[in-house]
Amino acid sequence: VDHQKADWVSIHERICQLLIPIRTSLPFHLSEKERKHGAEQLVKRQKYIINLAYSAAREFVLDGKHEEAIPAALHALRFSTEVYGSNSLQLVPAYLLLAEASTGVGRLPEASKYLSQAQWIVLTTPDCGAAVQYQLHRGLGLFCTAEGNFEQALYHLANDIYLASSTFGLKSVEASGGYFHMANVFFRQNKVDIANSLYAEV
Repeated sequence: VDHQKADWVSIHERICQLLIPIRTSLPFHLSEKERKHGAEQLVKRQKYIINLAYSAAREFVLDGKHEEAIPAALHALRFSTEVYGSNSLQLVPAYLLLAEASTGVGRLPEASKYLSQAQWIVLTTPDCGAAVQYQLHRGLGLFCTAEGNFEQALYHLANDIYLASSTFGLKSVEASGGYFHMANVFFRQNKVDIANSLYAEV
């Protein structure tokens, strides 16, 4: 019951009506044209749910409501898998969100599993862009910080900043996130001067 309630609060209430046409199978006696149209509509609906679920999960994470973020992120992952396949680069944002939410509630083994999945997809996609890679490094950096492995966290966050800066520019909002998380790591190491200079950069 608790699980269902969490799912309802997180995302199900928003997507419940949208799931009905997705779960309803098409009539058997349709023409090729009608079947094709039906399949296109299904994918369109699934993509809409992916965006809705991902946005809801992202919002919960930003509000610090990590537990509520998990069901929404799982829906985003499930529908992304159905639409794009299990090894698609399109799954990486949902995996990273699940890792961040799991880390936020202290489920580090789960977070590690999600990060491994994301890392595997990135490594096996030759034309993976820096825009996805910087997000992966940020996720790995946040995970290492939660584990208390600060040196490894700084390594990943430095890569995050480098990739975000090379893609979006040195003064971009995307790069500022990496600086912020790096500042937090230095602060936890009691290197307050370095932390303050990074906070100022943000």
